[in-house]
Formats: sequence, C-alpha cells, structure tokens
Amino acid sequence: MFERIAQTARRIADELAKAVVGQREVVDLLLVALLSRGHVLLEGVPGVAKTLLAKALARTLDCEFARIQLTPDLMPADVVGTSVFSVTEGTFHLRRGPVFTNVLLADEINRTPPKTQSALLEAMEERQVTIDGRRHALPEPFMVLATQNPVEYEGTYPLPEAQLDRFLLKVVVPYPDPDEEVEILNRFHAGFDPHRIVESSLRPVLPRAAIAELQGAVQEVTVAPQLIAYVGQIAARTRTSPTILLGASPRAAANLLVCSKALAALRGRDFVIPDDVKQLAYPVLRHRILLRPESEIEGITPDMAIREVVEAVPVPR
Repeated sequence: MFERIAQTARRIADELAKAVVGQREVVDLLLVALLSRGHVLLEGVPGVAKTLLAKALARTLDCEFARIQLTPDLMPADVVGTSVFSVTEGTFHLRRGPVFTNVLLADEINRTPPKTQSALLEAMEERQVTIDGRRHALPEPFMVLATQNPVEYEGTYPLPEAQLDRFLLKVVVPYPDPDEEVEILNRFHAGFDPHRIVESSLRPVLPRAAIAELQGAVQEVTVAPQLIAYVGQIAARTRTSPTILLGASPRAAANLLVCSKALAALRGRDFVIPDDVKQLAYPVLRHRILLRPESEIEGITPDMAIREVVEAVPVPR
C-alpha cells in the first residue's frame, strides 16, 4: 500500500513538472497537507508560480478548482455564498460561493479584512459554512491554498496567531535555481503557455474518490513511542527557548506528528523516522511561534529559532 502511495506521489510530481519547473519540495509539502487533510499558507513573491501550482495540482487530482482574489472590499458572502429569493417560486435558494470546491486558492489572504478572513478560516476549520442559520457541508476533499506576499505590507491585514494556527503548513515558495530558471526561459521561448498546458496537457493521476483511501492509509503508519516523545520534546522546547516569546501549542505538536506520518507514507514507508520530524518542523512550526522583539532586532528568523530548537533536542535511537 505504502509503495503505491510513493509511486502515486512520483507520478503526480512528474505530471506537475509539465507545467511547473522545479519546486519539488513545495510539491511534496502540498501532498503532505493533502494526505493530512490540512490547508497550506504559501508565501512567496509574485511570479514564482503559486497560482499555477495550485491549478495544476487540482488538475492532477481530478478535483474542482476555484480561485478567490481577496481584496479589501470583499465580503464574507462573496466567499461562502448567500440565500437569494426567487420571485417566481416564492422561496429562497442557496447561491453557493467559491468555497464550495475541492481545491480553493485564496490569493493574497492578507489583503482582505478580518471579517472575511474569519469566514474563510471557519470553513477551513469546520469544513462547513453557515448561511442564514443553515449549515452546509463542503465537498470532500477540501483544501485551501492561501497565498501572501512577504514584501508588501501596505494595505494588508496580517493574520493573527489564532488564525494562522488553522493552517497546517506555511510553505515558503523560493525563486527557482539558475538551471531551473533557464529551463523556464527556454519553455517560454518555445511558446510555452502555462494556462493552456494545465487545461490541455495535464492529466488526472489520482481519482478524486481515491484520495480518502490514501488519507486513511496514513493513519496506519507506525510511530515508535520514542518518536512521539521526540515530537513532544521539540514542541516543549519552543516554549522555553530564550529567542521565542510564544511557543508551539499542543495542536502544533499533533500536526507535526500527523504530517510526519504523511511524509513517511509518501516515501513508501509504514513507519516514521526522526528525519521526517526534522524536515517538517519548519513548515509546521514557523507560523506558530512568535519571536521575542530583541530576537527580531538581532535578525533572528523563525526558521533560525526552530533550527536551534531541533538541534538542542536529542534524537532518539
């Protein structure tokens, strides 16, 4: 079973490579979030293929895709939908918002007011929306990929820590390597159209109905008691670190454990190893810790603080 999961992950990555050059680590983390039934906050400058990656992923998973361009004037009803009265029938009908999809790209989530952010994050947490007092379940699978620009802060509404905690992973989308950038340029020189490629060339690799089966298989991954304690020790260490003001919560520790199981499955293993935990400590924790002001003045970043924590905790044998 787990070898089949690893083969499927490789096929998805190979299919995505038709549209997106490089970003293999980002792809792996998106698949970890998918198997863990979580959501991802993508942080990167404009032009590093965040939107293209989200559209291509939905295509390879045979999932419905929707995109919301979040702006300061966007209202919660624009996201979740609203009830519309039909004069001819004399009844109200639900007009579903873009949140009723499988893969939702929330573009520039920090540009919309907190009220609209909360409406979206409630859907992420509960996997349902409430409209006029009635609850409406969202389709399965349901995954939100939210983006934010790390360099522009004017006119933004930064997500508070409690809302950031709703994201399973915060993934930094980097610039491509020099060789990858040359490949991108060669593709565009040859007439590459990323939007046409997604619609015409990418093929579904994993049937939508099979995603739930893979998510269930992750629960069968074995974790040794020493490794469970190791995850707990990393979370606890963030709360006593001299550079960190607010450490990781128990929910963050649980997310780190679940993601480690998903990564093991993607690697074809039915057991977790310490390297799985180490690799995922950064995307799971970087948005869940708050640095001390003096640490920020010294130029310490969340990843630097996490590295210090991980290196200080003994690795179980």
